[in-house]
Amino acid sequence: MQPFDLGQLRTLVTVAEAGSLSAAVPRLFRSQSAISEQLQRLEEFAGVVLLQRGKKGVRPTPAGERLIAHAREMLAASDRALEDMRGMGLAGELHLAVTDYFRPNAIAEMLKRLRVHYPKLRLHVTIRKSLLIEREAQGGDFDIGLSMRILDGRTLPEGIPVRREALAWVAGHEFEFEPRAPLPLLGLPQDCSLQRFVRKLLEAHGVPYVVAHSASGVAGLQSALVAGLGISCLNMSAVPDDVGTFRLAQTLPPLPEVEFSLLPPRPGEATLVGEVRRMLATHFA
Repeated sequence: MQPFDLGQLRTLVTVAEAGSLSAAVPRLFRSQSAISEQLQRLEEFAGVVLLQRGKKGVRPTPAGERLIAHAREMLAASDRALEDMRGMGLAGELHLAVTDYFRPNAIAEMLKRLRVHYPKLRLHVTIRKSLLIEREAQGGDFDIGLSMRILDGRTLPEGIPVRREALAWVAGHEFEFEPRAPLPLLGLPQDCSLQRFVRKLLEAHGVPYVVAHSASGVAGLQSALVAGLGISCLNMSAVPDDVGTFRLAQTLPPLPEVEFSLLPPRPGEATLVGEVRRMLATHFA
């Protein structure tokens, strides 16, 4: 059986992460027409449509999502094999700052897998608010930062996108809502950009609300939701068990998507930092 072409798979993953063919051009060092041709050949080989193309860019189809998951594993295995043959195994000590909204129920397992793949690499991880990570982009006490940005139409700072997720109005299964009462909002302190966005959105649409509970972090917010203390806005990978879409969500303002991005390289950073950032872009996607 003929194998997949790793170059075509890398193009698929890169285009899906970038969100459009034009955005993938500087990452792949290929023209847009060459990228399009590679994707067309991959779709012909796979026998299915892998990307939905539209005016706002591209989105993976269900078949595309499945192949992208396989492709990331295959590309990571290929990179590890090349590192082994060239004696380039990642080794060193780095500090990583991650927003607490990023896959809170899966981040520990992902880091465990990285330690298995790169046993000589020591990652020290701290959980911080995106606002603080962005603010310290050029001079923080971390080497690599991963923040969450709200796709609300504003121009975003430079970064390396690794994942997009929908936002949703959510509530615990035990929550009971009084239709005539103000919305009991569960949130985080004002230094959380998402919570500031949510409150401004509700105020702009004239939705009365009261802060029923303020947690110090996403874990506390999840516990308050499970306990049925009110409703909140969360990205989909941060929604815990026993919590689902708020039953009256259609009466609330529509929500945009969020994008998780690695901060761009700092001037004069060590070669190891750049290598680890590229590796994390693949593993965190």
